[in-house]
Amino acid sequence: MLEYSEIRERKIIIYEDEPCEVMENHVARTQQRKPQNQVKLKSLLSGRTWNTVFHASDKADEAEISKKEVKFLYESKGEYWFSNPTDPKDRFKIDEKIVGDTAKFLKANENATAMVWDNDGVDQIIKVSLPIKMEFTIKDCPPSIKGSTASGGGKLATLENGVKLQVPFFIEMGDKVIVNTETGDYVERVQK
Repeated sequence: MLEYSEIRERKIIIYEDEPCEVMENHVARTQQRKPQNQVKLKSLLSGRTWNTVFHASDKADEAEISKKEVKFLYESKGEYWFSNPTDPKDRFKIDEKIVGDTAKFLKANENATAMVWDNDGVDQIIKVSLPIKMEFTIKDCPPSIKGSTASGGGKLATLENGVKLQVPFFIEMGDKVIVNTETGDYVERVQK
């Protein structure tokens, strides 16, 4: 059980009988009222988000979550297929709404971490997360113009998986770059 003030960002709690990730929280203490924790929750089953308030007397159950490594195989018609990294025959699909925004950075035959919720003895995958930094190849970007790098700024490039992002002017087609999978931002160029 978590006290109202322990309900913080990235915690996973059970709210209305489903696991929810705390996206934002703010403990407000006003002079005349008792403190309260204003929370934005995201359901890990349906994907919907909503705001709620926990008062000083409220408690919340922390979800029993375990993590396991999974290997992404392919995507077909909104179905994301994964396998057990140690046993390629053990294949399963994860619904598109559970994969969520992570989908745009999934790479075939790359490992990811699946969060598994113990729902009364039945294991249910509720979230897929990737390493924070991943390496991608630049598939397409405008050519560099001599002298344009002095002003700073950047240009729009397309990664091997079709995602577009801002990169510095010195990046060229075929370069390998590190991308932050949480924010979708360019981090650095991989040295050749």
